[in-house]
Amino acid sequence: MALIKTIILFDGVCNLCNHSVTFIQKRDKKEQFRYVALQSEEGERLSIEFQIPPTTDSIIVIHRSKAFTASEAIVKIIQLLPTPWKWFAVFGIIPKNRRDKIYGWVAKNRYRWFGKIEKCTVADYQ
Repeated sequence: MALIKTIILFDGVCNLCNHSVTFIQKRDKKEQFRYVALQSEEGERLSIEFQIPPTTDSIIVIHRSKAFTASEAIVKIIQLLPTPWKWFAVFGIIPKNRRDKIYGWVAKNRYRWFGKIEKCTVADYQ
C-alpha cells in the first residue's frame, strides 16, 4: 500500500516560501510531505481540484483530502514535524483570526522583505 503524502502547495517564486520548504525537507525524516509549486501544472491542477481561488495568497496544505490555508496550513505542517518542532503547534491555540492576520501581513510583504526569484529552486517540487 502506497503512503499518501501530505501535499504542501507553495509560492515557487517566493524566497521565504522556498527557504521554508527547504527547512521542512531537512526535518521531514519520514518523507511524509510532497512539495508542489503553485505555479506548476500540478499546482494548478490541485488548486482546481480543491477549489482554491487563483487569487489565494497563501500556503496550502492538503492532508487527508482536506485543504488547509494560511495559518491553519502552518499549524498542520508544524504538527506533522518531529519533536521538538511539533511543540510549536501550541501556537494553534491563538484564535485563527489573529493568526491569519499575522500570516496575511507577512504574506503581503514577503516579496519586499525576502525577495522573489524567476523559477522555483526547490528541486523536489513536483
